[in-house]
Amino acid sequence: MLLVRWGDPRRTRALRHPRENAALLVCLAVTALAVTGAVNRALDGETGQPLLVLAIPALVFFVRGQLYARQRVNGVRISPTQFPEAHRMVVEAARAFELPQVPDAYVVLGNGHINAFASGHGSRRFVAVHSDLFEVGGRLADPDALRFVIGHEVGHIAAGHVSYWRQFGVSVAEIIPGIGATLNRAQEYTADNHAYEFCPQGKEGLRVLAAGKYLYPDVDFADIADRAHTDQGLFVMLVNLLSSHPINTWRFHALTDRSRPGRLL
Repeated sequence: MLLVRWGDPRRTRALRHPRENAALLVCLAVTALAVTGAVNRALDGETGQPLLVLAIPALVFFVRGQLYARQRVNGVRISPTQFPEAHRMVVEAARAFELPQVPDAYVVLGNGHINAFASGHGSRRFVAVHSDLFEVGGRLADPDALRFVIGHEVGHIAAGHVSYWRQFGVSVAEIIPGIGATLNRAQEYTADNHAYEFCPQGKEGLRVLAAGKYLYPDVDFADIADRAHTDQGLFVMLVNLLSSHPINTWRFHALTDRSRPGRLL
């Protein structure tokens, strides 16, 4: 395991995708324009859409609180006595990234979905891993893959991606095709960079995104990464543009070639 010295701001900046801040500024500008327009229309006596836009701060607060509550009441909390190995991974990631407190972590029912996410509510931050993905590090005996996933999600927290003000600031842009998604892809590359620093040997666990939890050990990671050069074209770019995550070929290539940032557009 490679622990990063986060006291060095140059190292922290190096892990952030170079286009992330620019994409964030675009999203903040979109939301600011929408809110300013809504305020002006509301002052002119309009109702309906302006009031809906002005209700976004409360809506973001409600959605975050409801999401956190859902994990707490339906998920299995990862703790020193329940899934202790995974709990150690969360603690070590939090320490490596110098978080002020260890985020809560939960295993939630996947129903076949391979996913994990990070979010927060108030001062709390949490990570949730779908059971089908969590099994990769448990019953399927690939702890490095789970370590990479946890490093990725805790990396989102360390990079500030889950703060209330950030999520409110990009809320309007999120519903515009290609705008919010571009920021999301940059954030995913940033989180991958954190995960790679935390557990580089776990990167090939992302093969599970391409073939599922049973077939992925037979998948050639390098073959998918190499196709970033050959599988191109207008519709490949369109698929990527509308996706909240980088397409697998580009994402795997970014984890293979560490000399350049992941391709965003």
